Amino acid sequence: MSQSLLEQNPALRSLLAAHADRLADQEQLPAETIRAAVESGSMVLLGNPAHAGLEPILVGQPAQVKVNANIGTSPLCNCPATEERKLKAALDAGADTVMDLSIAGDLDAIRTGMLKHCPKPLGTVPIYAVGQGILDAERDIATLRPDELFDEIAKHAAQGVDFITVHCGLSRRGAELAVKDNRALGIVSRGGSMLARWMLENERENPLLEDFDRLLDICRPYNVTLSLGDGLRPGAGVDAGDAAQWEEVINLGRLASYALERGVQCMIEGPGHVPLHQVRAQIQGIKRLTHNAPLYVLGPLCCDSAPGYDHIAGAIGGALGVEAGVDFLCYLTPAEHLTLPTEEDVRAGVMASRVAAHVGEVALGRPTAVQREAAMNAARKALDWAGMAKAALDPSTLAKRREAHKSEEVCAMCGKFCSVKMLRGH
Repeated sequence: MSQSLLEQNPALRSLLAAHADRLADQEQLPAETIRAAVESGSMVLLGNPAHAGLEPILVGQPAQVKVNANIGTSPLCNCPATEERKLKAALDAGADTVMDLSIAGDLDAIRTGMLKHCPKPLGTVPIYAVGQGILDAERDIATLRPDELFDEIAKHAAQGVDFITVHCGLSRRGAELAVKDNRALGIVSRGGSMLARWMLENERENPLLEDFDRLLDICRPYNVTLSLGDGLRPGAGVDAGDAAQWEEVINLGRLASYALERGVQCMIEGPGHVPLHQVRAQIQGIKRLTHNAPLYVLGPLCCDSAPGYDHIAGAIGGALGVEAGVDFLCYLTPAEHLTLPTEEDVRAGVMASRVAAHVGEVALGRPTAVQREAAMNAARKALDWAGMAKAALDPSTLAKRREAHKSEEVCAMCGKFCSVKMLRGH
């Protein structure tokens, strides 16, 4: 008889036992419901015992929807101190996790620094570090040696990284479909494009797919959750739902099931650019093909022509996505497709995704979301500004916008025309 996930993964078992009461209270779920969902793979507990000071979180149904913030350096904008401030901005705005996507500078120092200052789960994309070394040495990415990638993954796990994006489902066949089937934007994933080039140049299969067991053996002792990357996600709305995308999704579902049988947790990364009328079908199709594994989605962005406002386009798609089954929203900022985000962009992106998550959960009738709405409505009826702040997703902005008129019982828009006050006692 095969062993269960928790039997095969002592690190996960210990983590769950140590945090069971806090998680049950935080999610308003019975501990047994949480345990059963983790065992079935519909929920993951993000947490690496090597990450000092970590507060593990749950992602997946029926837990509350979570929000991730991406930060990190680039060759054109490389300031580790700025990234530290953006990390703080993301956490202050309420991000549940952070991903370090750095591709320039001393990546080990940046990563370990973030781990030290981040009490929430931290994710990385190990192939970025490998790619930096290759490109800085003026090598072609096609010269990548599989051992380089697996060694980098092992380093991240030992350092304390809680989840990693790995493009295991991107097969040589999928890469050929994406490159040769006249996609509007081909492959837009950085990690996906690296692996696709390696496969097409070497005429070999993806080493992460061929040697998936080696990856599982690295991650299991540290309870590193695999975020199975969508290397063939659509980078333009017209590419959504094509053969390349679905070929990868089918592979991801098979890999997630296999990993679960061998004691490793998995999330599935979802689509990028998807027209609004296709979002529901995309989400439901992915969830079905991946056996209800937690779905981690960038957006989806439901239009391609809003640079500077992609956090809004993503929030619209994200709200509909949550209602359709998304578990984890990766934020977009006003800087998306343009430049690295500032601290202000990070805050705006986190809040846009938090609003999207809440809108979707209200539509689903999730108790915590419905309770927040009821508290806000009661406070507004009573003109109870302290109560409104308590119920607000962003109390600091409420206070800031009200500062000039905080001594008034009414708001500055209506003043003595306040409809609530006018009908008191009737």
